[in-house]
Amino acid sequence: MSTTTAGADSATGSATTGAGLGLRGAALGRRGEGGAVLDGVGLDVVPGEILAVVGPSGCGKSTLLRTLAGLLPPLSGEVTQDGEPVRGPGAERALVFQEDALLPWRTVRRNVELPLAVRGVARAARRATAEAWLERTGLAGHGGKYPHQLSGGQRQRVQLARALAGEPRAVLMDEPFGALDARTRAGMQRLLVEVLHGTGATVVFVTHDVDEALFLGDRVALLGGGTLLDVLGVPRPRDRQARTDPRTRALRRTVLASLDTD
Repeated sequence: MSTTTAGADSATGSATTGAGLGLRGAALGRRGEGGAVLDGVGLDVVPGEILAVVGPSGCGKSTLLRTLAGLLPPLSGEVTQDGEPVRGPGAERALVFQEDALLPWRTVRRNVELPLAVRGVARAARRATAEAWLERTGLAGHGGKYPHQLSGGQRQRVQLARALAGEPRAVLMDEPFGALDARTRAGMQRLLVEVLHGTGATVVFVTHDVDEALFLGDRVALLGGGTLLDVLGVPRPRDRQARTDPRTRALRRTVLASLDTD
């Protein structure tokens, strides 16, 4: 596929094939910093799913995410994408952080264009893609502004648009809504579900908020005690009112109990 075609396809919202991510007997952490934060981790992230990752503070949620992204090599074991070893960062895996990490000297539009510019997509195509994603994330008309002119929620929308504009096969999100107020956070959760629909991307979403995990996740991975405790399916349909469903209430109790493992 030519770079120009890639930009045009993204602008029309064509779906990609989600990446399958895996860990096999993995010990995760930073070398020289007192050993593994997580050990004996075996995990399969299904292509196209949203996997929410929950655990107490310091349990290794961010370490897991950075390992899947290729930023941290495992201390032992294996990390894979579609069965092949992950040996470093790649354009097919986009990271979204709690801090928006936007470049303050670039306009909103040019921030969204960034992954396409890095890939060498032609200017007209990347602009069309950026405008399409700004519209999808509710930011039409804001492309000429700079990050400091936006609210926190708007900046996170820009970060989401930038991540998805590059047509990643996996989006790895590290508590991206954690600094937002409750109302803005709820809106961003709904927006995430809406804009992911049809992209085909696999999502790993780290959060400390149990209700957020149960609303967003197709499955929830529970971390604690230095390992992966369990991966549980979330009852559907995805609806705020589902929290009153007995199955969801039982799952919520299980997840909350797992937070007391450390």
